[in-house]
This record gives sequence, C-alpha cells and structure tokens, in this order.
Amino acid sequence: MNFAKLIDHTLLSPITKEKEIVNLCQEAKQYGFASVCVNPAWVRLSADLLRDSDVNVCTVIGFPIGANTPETKAFETKNAIENGATEVDTVINIGALKDKNDEMVEQDIRVVIDAAKGRALVKVIIEACLLTEEEKVRACQISVKAGADYVKTSTGFSLNGATVEDVEIMRGAVGPNVGVKASGGVRDIADIKSMIEAGASRIGTSSAVKILGL
Repeated sequence: MNFAKLIDHTLLSPITKEKEIVNLCQEAKQYGFASVCVNPAWVRLSADLLRDSDVNVCTVIGFPIGANTPETKAFETKNAIENGATEVDTVINIGALKDKNDEMVEQDIRVVIDAAKGRALVKVIIEACLLTEEEKVRACQISVKAGADYVKTSTGFSLNGATVEDVEIMRGAVGPNVGVKASGGVRDIADIKSMIEAGASRIGTSSAVKILGL
C-alpha cells in the first residue's frame, strides 16, 4: 500500500516560519503526500508552491476550539478557497453538541459545506477526546447529514489525538461512503497501519517523513 497517498503532511504550529512551509511543500511534492495541512495564513504560499503538482492544499477552519460563529467559519472557508485551498478541516461547535443542540451543530457544519460549494473537500473535526461515545456517534451522524466528505478525530491541540477505538466508532457511525481521518498522535508506521485497519482513509501527521523512513 502507498501510505504516502493517504497522508496529510501537517504543520499547524503557531510559531511556523515561512521556510518551514516551503520545506513542507517540497517534501509533499517529493514524496507524493495527499496534501499539506497548514494554517489559513499559509494557504496562498502553499498553493503557489504546489501549483504544478497533484498535492492538495488543506487548511483548518474554526481551529482549534470550534467556537467561532457560523458566519466567521463561512468567511474563513471562502477566503481559504480563494487563496487556493482544496480541502478544509472544520472544528464543530463542541458545546452545542454537548447541549444536544443538534440543529445548531448541523448548521455550523453546513455553512462550511455551502461555502465550499464543491470547490473543496470538507472534513469535520469532532475532537473525539472531549466526547462520550454517544456524542462521537451523534457528531458523525450530524456531519453525514450535513454533507461532509470526511469526519476527523482530532485537532491535535486538545487532550489526546486519534485512537483506534475512536476510528472504529467513527467508521461505524458514518458507514462506507464517508471518509475518516485519523489525526493527532500518529507517530510510527504501526500507528498508521492500525488506524487504516480500524477504518481510517486519511491520516494527518506532522511526522510523515520520519514515519515512512523517507
């Protein structure tokens, strides 16, 4: 299996410098990763650097808390796509989910999907480490109802990252036709294999080159 094609080569640190983004994009082209995942401020540069490649530019919306207004998330999404993003990973309104306000959660996701308008894949970050199993399932079901392309385990900036158990729960909740992205704490090839076996179809990691021994 070509693991590289399943990996979002990720750099979301708040202290990221331009030369690090340049290196990230060079590595993504060299090794054939699915995408680079960068903060919105780096989307335009990444898109320019990757223009003549098949590497996608992924960015994050409402990151990492998810408590922005829907209007803000919609603007972020449109702006990111205008700057060259072809995939967006949006964080749900976690408080609304815990309040069982499913309508608010769905609307929060749907505005991002509507803003993407077929121009970018949408992955919905549910931040599984903060949720009960029932909340994980409900978050995934709401994401599917809203029209998400993927659900994603984690931001990598909360209590924990992806677990095999969470991936299994999420895959069961979304069925076979929606992607599952495992992100956060994926540190070696055994982690990648176990996440894929559990149902992940995309892996987010900042250690891809090291993991694959490239």
